[in-house]
Amino acid sequence: MDSKTIKTWAWVHKWSSLVCTAFMLLLCLTGLPLIFHHEIGHLLGTEVEAPKMPADTPRVSLDRALEVARAQHPDRVVQFASHDEDSEDIWFVTLTPTPAPTDDFRSVAVDARTGQVLAQPRFDQGFMWIMFKLHVDLFAGLPGKLFLGLMGLLLLVALVSGTVLYAPFMRKLEFGTVRRDRRPRAKWLDLHNLLGIVTLTWAFVVGATGMINTWADLVIKYWQHDQLSALLAPYQGQPLVPVAERAPLQRALEAAKAQAPDKRLSFIAFPGTAFSSPHHTTFFLRGQEPLTSRLLQPVLVDARTAEVTAAPQLPWYVTALLVSQPLHFGDYGGMPMQILWALLDIATIIVLGSGLYLWLRKGDPAHVHRSQGKAGAASAGTERPASLPPQPVQARTRLESPR
Repeated sequence: MDSKTIKTWAWVHKWSSLVCTAFMLLLCLTGLPLIFHHEIGHLLGTEVEAPKMPADTPRVSLDRALEVARAQHPDRVVQFASHDEDSEDIWFVTLTPTPAPTDDFRSVAVDARTGQVLAQPRFDQGFMWIMFKLHVDLFAGLPGKLFLGLMGLLLLVALVSGTVLYAPFMRKLEFGTVRRDRRPRAKWLDLHNLLGIVTLTWAFVVGATGMINTWADLVIKYWQHDQLSALLAPYQGQPLVPVAERAPLQRALEAAKAQAPDKRLSFIAFPGTAFSSPHHTTFFLRGQEPLTSRLLQPVLVDARTAEVTAAPQLPWYVTALLVSQPLHFGDYGGMPMQILWALLDIATIIVLGSGLYLWLRKGDPAHVHRSQGKAGAASAGTERPASLPPQPVQARTRLESPR
């Protein structure tokens, strides 16, 4: 590349990095505990665990479990019900004032074998909830998600431009070289380049999948408009099916499982909620392998008759969204994958921090003074004699980030 092209790429890399760095640091710092959210939940005592019982212990019906949950909050309606990711011994029931989407929800954990309430966990408070909200939407809802998606796009631009610049800037050094005998800025520059190129693929995958995840609300709404609306056209205009007129949920669950016997239940969306219709109970089934466990198969069951009316395949854009989630959080390969994700996350934090440090040091008066002194000596064709006292160094000024 010629000098002009290099300068252009350098400008793109500098400003795309500077604009997104503070937010990427926040996402990396908040994402680190989220990688181990189950383990941290166990340590904090916030994870609900079912008591040990024989594997052949009979289970209560789904209707009984929901009846117990409703009794805890009789003024609310059931929006969703789901099993724990690793066990089917607990029903987690979400109750809200109305079927419409809301942040005002209560959760009840019911033992699927005894029908007893195990806990009423609060997923909308505590350390992990704060980390999650900062990581997902900055406590700003959909605008916050879309803003973080824009920062993710800038990260991808910074990664691409940094990769383009790596070869011309490192052509005189062997791969992995860190010049420890040079001044701190040079050492940090080498470390920034090394960790940046090593974590490039991971950072690109996590950045791209994170950006896709910020579109989740819009993707789901488009899916509802694009495909569900056609399936639900025969029921258009019909009112919400009252709870008293609904068929037994256990029968509806068995009908949904019979539609895809090789899958497990992920969650249930009740009539009138965002993932169902006023006339249906929708059962979302999932695969049993680590990756396919995130691929969902919706089965729409008539709330009155408990008969399956549709089992549409998810479109490619919803599948892409679902696949992006385990790739983003690294929670589909057990503890080894979690540790690898954590190490790469820490390395990325160093890359981001070192990039910010290099930009701040570039404007350091002491660094500028030394550079000017070297340039003057080079232009004179001689170096300053070693016997002369060192030049005075100006007082260091702390430069604040423009963000």
